[in-house]
Amino acid sequence: MTLLERLNATDIFARENGIQLTEVREGYAKAEMTVGPGHINGANVCQGGAIFTLADLAFAAVCNSHGQLTLGISNTIDYLSSGRLGDHLTAEAVETVNHRKMPQCIITVRNQHGEIIATATGRAYRKREPFEADGLM
Repeated sequence: MTLLERLNATDIFARENGIQLTEVREGYAKAEMTVGPGHINGANVCQGGAIFTLADLAFAAVCNSHGQLTLGISNTIDYLSSGRLGDHLTAEAVETVNHRKMPQCIITVRNQHGEIIATATGRAYRKREPFEADGLM
């Protein structure tokens, strides 16, 4: 099972919310979702938690793309615009620091028009144990 397949299968929260990884390379990952009725909050826009989960799945894939179990320890997110019902959102995570213990990534979430919805920064802790997969995609 590839890393993409493994995370899509085992991240049940993301899967149940219609979020899936669509691309994983070493130091890069892309996750996507379409904003549905279950993602809408009381202000009639996409719930920030759904956008955060989208960004977090891409972040997890990047951090684990080196074959070692790596867990997020700090994330910040800035919401710059609202996602709307029917929008197709894409999160692209890029590793900015591949430190042996504490890697860091930047994640950008865009809608189908290429407009930036949110930006996030994530830092993780790389454990000694492997996170095995049969390739990335």
